[in-house]
Amino acid sequence: MASLSSPAARTTTKPAGGRGEPAALPAIPPWLLLAPILVFLAVLIAASLAVLRMSFGVPGNEWHTFTLQNYADLADAYFLKSLWLTLRLAFGSMVCAMLIAVPVALAMARTESRLARRLMLACVLLPLLVNLLLQGYGWLVILGPAGLLNHVLKAAGLMQRPVIWLYREQGVLLGLIQTAFPLAVLPMSSALRAVSRSFDEAAATLGASRWQTLWHVTLPLAMPGIVSGALLVFAYNASAFAVPLLLGGRRVPMLAVLIHDQVAPLLNWPAASASGVVLMAATLAVMAVSQRLARRVQHLEEPR
Repeated sequence: MASLSSPAARTTTKPAGGRGEPAALPAIPPWLLLAPILVFLAVLIAASLAVLRMSFGVPGNEWHTFTLQNYADLADAYFLKSLWLTLRLAFGSMVCAMLIAVPVALAMARTESRLARRLMLACVLLPLLVNLLLQGYGWLVILGPAGLLNHVLKAAGLMQRPVIWLYREQGVLLGLIQTAFPLAVLPMSSALRAVSRSFDEAAATLGASRWQTLWHVTLPLAMPGIVSGALLVFAYNASAFAVPLLLGGRRVPMLAVLIHDQVAPLLNWPAASASGVVLMAATLAVMAVSQRLARRVQHLEEPR
């Protein structure tokens, strides 16, 4: 009787593939799960290689000729000015967007209410759901000489004449900050939510103020997310086209607008491809240098 009541006696084995046991699912190869992203990357790499090859051609015979004249022509002062303007506006919009994103990301990461967090997330994601052309036309309505902003300034008695924001760098900068703002908030908010509040409590116990805790504890711990958001904003705005075209026109010739002019009216595909290659190379170089500097600063701030 003792042997029959033992666990070993009560345990029964069933043959594999029996009716009481479901059949095992076939194993899925890992590479099959990565197939969609691999196909996307293959198309992206193929398009980049096609642009690179076209940059060495001549108009009308892009695929059967090889010349460096397209890159030599980029030493023109107008192109260099456009490249510098593009990098400067992209960097300025990155700094402004990150500064504005800090309190919003902190509020999203520290709030306890799910409803409030979801409402803030919906407000942050709203620019990504609206077409860039519609956002640009909205800025035209706001910043125009008879727009909403000038009406408010005149009604408040702050200005007698309308302030000119359109077709200037200031208007383009505002548009770039607004359209790239979600890209700055979301990575930063995720990084801040990963920072435990015990660090803030420990800093407060040691006598640190809220600003000291934010500057010396919270933000350094969230530095990977901050750097990722900053690089996303810079890369996104360096290649921006719709916002600079609508708000800047030909008076703020960012490089994407210049490339469009080389393709559409002039049909000079090799020159446009060479400009695009230079834009990609400059953007990647600035991003690599910025990421290395951020890692070095974070390494110096780590306790030894």
